[in-house]
Amino acid sequence: MLLLELLSQVVGFHQPGSIRLATTPVRVDEFKYQMTRTGWHATEQYIIEPEKIQEMFPLLNMNKVLAGLYNPGDGHIDPYSLTMALAAGARKYGALLKYPAPVTSLKPRSDGTWDVETPQGSMRAKRIVNAAGFWAREVGKMIGLEHPLIPVQHQYVVTSTIPEVKALKRELPVIRDLEGSYYLRQERDGLLFGPYESQEKMKVQDSWVTNGVPPGFGKELFESDLDRIMEYIEVAMEMVPVLKKADIINVVNGPITYSPDILPMVGPHQGVRNYWVAIGFGYGIIHAGGVGKYLSDWILHGEPPFDLIELDPNRYGKWTTTQYTEAKARESYGFNNIVGYPKEERFAGRPTQRVSGLYRSLESKCSMGFHAGWEQPHWFYKPGQDTQYRPSFRRTNWFEPVGSEYKQVMQRVGVIDLTPFGKFNIKGRDSIRLLDHLFANIIPKVGFTNISHMLTPKGRVYAELTVSHQSPGEFLLITGSGSELHDLRWIEEEAVKGGYDVEIKNITDELGVLGVAGPRARKVLQKLTSEDLSEDVFKFLQTKSLKISNIPVTAIRISYTGELGWELYHRREDSVALYDMIMNAGQEEGIDNFGTYAMNALRLEKAFRAWGSEMNCDTNPLEAGLEYFVKLNKPADFIGKQALKQIKAKGLKRRLVCLTLATDDVDPEGNESIWYNGKVVGNTTSGSYSYSIQKSLAFAYVPIELSEVGQQVEVELLGKNYPAVIIQEPLVLTEPTRNRLHKKGGKDKT
Repeated sequence: MLLLELLSQVVGFHQPGSIRLATTPVRVDEFKYQMTRTGWHATEQYIIEPEKIQEMFPLLNMNKVLAGLYNPGDGHIDPYSLTMALAAGARKYGALLKYPAPVTSLKPRSDGTWDVETPQGSMRAKRIVNAAGFWAREVGKMIGLEHPLIPVQHQYVVTSTIPEVKALKRELPVIRDLEGSYYLRQERDGLLFGPYESQEKMKVQDSWVTNGVPPGFGKELFESDLDRIMEYIEVAMEMVPVLKKADIINVVNGPITYSPDILPMVGPHQGVRNYWVAIGFGYGIIHAGGVGKYLSDWILHGEPPFDLIELDPNRYGKWTTTQYTEAKARESYGFNNIVGYPKEERFAGRPTQRVSGLYRSLESKCSMGFHAGWEQPHWFYKPGQDTQYRPSFRRTNWFEPVGSEYKQVMQRVGVIDLTPFGKFNIKGRDSIRLLDHLFANIIPKVGFTNISHMLTPKGRVYAELTVSHQSPGEFLLITGSGSELHDLRWIEEEAVKGGYDVEIKNITDELGVLGVAGPRARKVLQKLTSEDLSEDVFKFLQTKSLKISNIPVTAIRISYTGELGWELYHRREDSVALYDMIMNAGQEEGIDNFGTYAMNALRLEKAFRAWGSEMNCDTNPLEAGLEYFVKLNKPADFIGKQALKQIKAKGLKRRLVCLTLATDDVDPEGNESIWYNGKVVGNTTSGSYSYSIQKSLAFAYVPIELSEVGQQVEVELLGKNYPAVIIQEPLVLTEPTRNRLHKKGGKDKT
C-alpha cells in the first residue's frame, strides 16, 4: 500500500471485511478448527455470532445462520488499476517494461542464462519467471515442460441499483455462503454474485487444453450461461432476499487457471536451470503482492524467506497427465467451498500411473492416501469394520483399527508399503565432496546409513534425508514422497554451481520399498535369507545387499517406527512376490499390515521429527532438537554452517518440546495454538493419540523459558483449551536404545 500511496494511484481498493457463513454444525467445527491456527498467525480473524452478522449485513435471511468467520482486513480491488499502479512503481525503481511483447522462443544457454525472443527483439536473461497466467502452459511447452494447468470458466453476475443497498450507510462485507457455494459483495449500489458450480456442471475450456489459448486472446470473455448457475442464484436469493427484485445488468464469464490441487506453483523448477514459475492462481489478485515479494526475496537471497512447500512447483511430476489435471481441476473448482477436514482425501483422477507393485493386492484391504501421485495405505480394516472414508474433526472410524496396527508393531511384526519415498543414486569422483558440502552430518562409512540434513545459507532446515554409503563413492539417498523433486532440485543446483563431477539419478519410480518392523521382524526375515541378521552382525543403521529368497534387495536396518526393523529396497516389479514371501513366512509370528497413521503414532512416541512439520525452512536444527545430526566441527564448510554457529552463539529463543494432553474425542494434528497465562505463546507442529498412555501427544514450539519438563501450558482444539504438560522425550525408547540399556542392566522405558 505504501508504494501505491507514494504514486498517488487510485486502485479502487475497498476494505469492508468478509464473513464466511456457517449454516451447519460441522461448518461451525471447521471455523473452530481454523481458529486454532489463527492465534499464532498474524491474520486477524474472529468467529462472530448471528446477531453481529445481522448487524454487519442487515440484508441477510438469518434463519439458517449459526455463526460467521469474520476477516476485517478482507476486501476487493480493481485488478486493472492495481496492475497499472504496480507498473508505474516498477518504472520508478528502474524496471524496463515492454509490451505488447509476446515471447516467441526461449532458449537456455550452457552458462544457465536464457535467450528470450520477442517481436521487439531478443533479450539475454539471467533467469526467467513464468508468470503468464492462462498462457503459462504455452510458455512451458517452449522448453519441453507440461505445466499441469487447466482453464475453467468462472461466471459472476452484477445487478442494477438495489434501493435497500443504496440506503446503507456503509459498505457491506463480502459474504461467502459456503453451503450455497457462492460469494456476494456490494458493487456500487447493487450486488455482485459469483458461484462455484459442482464438478458436474462447471465448464473446462477443453479447446485451450487441446489447441492452446487462441492467439490474441486478452480481455475477451466467454459466452455467458445463466442456466448453468441458476440453482445457485436461487439459493442466493433465499439467503439475500433483495436479490429477487434485482435486475441483472451484466453476466461476466472469464477464464481462471486451475492447478490440480487449486494451489498455485511458485518457485524454481527442477530440471531446468534458472527457470522460475508463479502460475496456477485460482485467486490471482489475492496472492499477487505476497507472491511477488516472496519470489524477489528468494531470488535475491538464495533461499525462500519462509516455507511454502505446499506451493512448490516440484510437487508435480511426469505422472501428472492432462487427464489427471482436468479431473482434479473439476474436483477442486466444485469443492471450492466444501468443509476442509484434517487428513482430507480427494479421489478424482486416482489412481495415477504411479502405483506401487502392491496396489492391486492391498486396495481392497485398506484406506489409501495420496502421496505425490502414489497410493499408500493409511490404515487397514478387518471384516465387519466400517470401511468408508469418513472425514471428521474428531476421532472417526480409523481410530480403533490404527490402535490395533500400533499394537501389531509393538508386540509382533508388521509390514508397510513405503514405495512413495523419493530415492536418488549419487556416484562419481566428487560424490563424497558434494555430499559433505550439502549435509550438516558426517558422511557415513561404506555399508552404513545415517540421517542427514541439508540446510539453507541462513541455517534453516531445507531437507532431511537418509544417506546410505553402498559402495565406495556411491550413495542411496532417501527422502519423503512430497520432497522428491524439491530435494533433487537443490542437490542438482549445488552440483552444477560447484562444478562437482557426479552423476545424479532419480530412481524413485524404479524401486519399491517394504518396511518390516516389530520385535519379531528378525525372526521372520531370517527364514528367507542366508545373510546373518543377528544383532552383532547386522547392526542398527547398517546397509547390505542381500537376497530375500531369490529376490535381490538393499536392506537397511532402520525403521521410522523406532522398533526393530528393516527397509527393503527392491525392483518395483518384485514387490508382490517379496510381500507374499514375507507374509507367508510370518504366519507363526502373527504378521500383519500397518499403515502410515499407525507409523505416525509410533514415530511421535519415539520423538522422531518429521520434515514439513517439526522442521522446515522456518526452523533451524538447533531449536528443532537435531543437534545430534549436526556436526559443526566437521572439516567441510557445509551450507549453513557459519549461520548456524552464529545462531548457537546468540542463543535460541524457542525450542521444540513434547507435550501430553488429556482430551475427549479430539486429538492434535499440528498448527494449533499453545496458550499460557491467557496468551498465545507457540504452536504445535504435529500430533496424534498415544495408544501406549491413552492420551494425546504433540510436538510444539514454545519460548525457551517455557520449555522445561513439567511446564504446564494449554493446547487449543476446536475452540476449547486443554491442559498439557511438557514431558521428557521420548515417551517410548527406541528399540536400539532399549537394547543398549538392557545390556548395561538398565530398565526399559515404556
